[in-house]
Amino acid sequence: MKVVLIKDVPGYGTYGDVINVKDGFANNYLIPRGLALPATEGNIKHVQDVLKQKQRKLEREKAKAKEIAEKINNLVIEIARPVGVTGKLYGAITVSEIAEKIKELTGVEVDKRKIMLKSPIKNVGRYNIRVKLHPEVTATVTVDVKPSEVK
Repeated sequence: MKVVLIKDVPGYGTYGDVINVKDGFANNYLIPRGLALPATEGNIKHVQDVLKQKQRKLEREKAKAKEIAEKINNLVIEIARPVGVTGKLYGAITVSEIAEKIKELTGVEVDKRKIMLKSPIKNVGRYNIRVKLHPEVTATVTVDVKPSEVK
């Protein structure tokens, strides 16, 4: 029996695949559990339409990510912080603060989870930080940490 999968089934296929399985497996397992539909012309067309919609949505998200990347790529963020005798900062610079500075400088809101910072910045210097806006789109932001006067 031919069925079209409407959910990913390990070992058989992914959403939208038309597969040939035994009648009992289709009628007793795949179809009752909502994993597949009989491979009629209408069901196949419906699944293909849904796949096209998902593809268009992914393309829009990628285009939006590219647009944001153009705005923030090679952006230099200067942050002044009080520094101790050893050259370490009082406190640390976190991804939340970097996201706020990006919004302040460009007006673009970047999710702090997309900023690839292994650990908070605790020393003076320049840091190149990747911002992963989409699985295929990344931008680089430079954070320039400078010492400031202790009040």
